[in-house]
Amino acid sequence: MQNPRLATRYAKSLLDLAVERNSVEETLKDMQLLSSICHQSHDFVVMLRSPVIHGDKKLNVVRLLLEGRNVSQLTQIFVNLLVAKGRESNLPEIAEAFQTQYNVLKNIRTVTLTTAAPMGDSFKESIKSKIAAYMPKDTVELKTIVDEKLIGGFVIEVEDKLFDASVRKSLNDFKSKVIDKSYESKIG
Repeated sequence: MQNPRLATRYAKSLLDLAVERNSVEETLKDMQLLSSICHQSHDFVVMLRSPVIHGDKKLNVVRLLLEGRNVSQLTQIFVNLLVAKGRESNLPEIAEAFQTQYNVLKNIRTVTLTTAAPMGDSFKESIKSKIAAYMPKDTVELKTIVDEKLIGGFVIEVEDKLFDASVRKSLNDFKSKVIDKSYESKIG
């Protein structure tokens, strides 16, 4: 991330404006769209960050990308402001920060579930409901990742908390106990 504080400030300002104009959900969809475009097209992000390409050309590219996608007037004005201030290079981070700010506003907690193999919907819902029981005031949004390096089991991340029930962790713990050489200092 280039400048997380700047991204957070701009995202917070946009969210405040969206709340004031009663268009929070519309603006969220727009920011998700922009974030999706940034994730799908590395060339687009490189163009936004290029010091060689003039702001007007960047704004035209963004307008062409958003044309016909029913983007709100607030988002269009916001993108124009970013370009006028020379902050268009921070658009990907601002879009992500907006979604984070939205989740805080709506008490949505993102839980990341990493498994070694794809899992069925019933298992996902079971995990989601068990986690939701520990957070009754919040809405749980489950994000799933498949990582074959886990070998088996799962890892759950909720903000800064981590629950690792993977086979990889168990094997690493076992390995560290087997290789433990603390007895050497007691012999000499």
